[in-house]
Amino acid sequence: MAHLVGFVVPWRLLESDETPYKTTLFAGRVDVGDLGIKVVGLLWLATAAAFAVAAWAFWRGQAWAPSFVGTTAAFSLVLSLIAWPDSRIGVLINALILAALLVSRGLA
Repeated sequence: MAHLVGFVVPWRLLESDETPYKTTLFAGRVDVGDLGIKVVGLLWLATAAAFAVAAWAFWRGQAWAPSFVGTTAAFSLVLSLIAWPDSRIGVLINALILAALLVSRGLA
């Protein structure tokens, strides 16, 4: 669900004091403009959709689910690092997901 904020704010579908609209990345160091931040918003939306597919795959017991989750979490981690510090919780959660996948593969 947190990924959806990365979409709705750049597309100006939601505004709040907690999540102000801005066009910068990398802790305000790089201004990508209105179009650039909308593209980043679409990446957040795609990642949210990918996590929904991953949840479905795990629920259905699909063999490809762990790899898909790993790829999605790695991409989400990159997005979270780009949007640092606003998405610092995402960095932690993605790191935990990736660590859990590594541990589970070691135990398999």
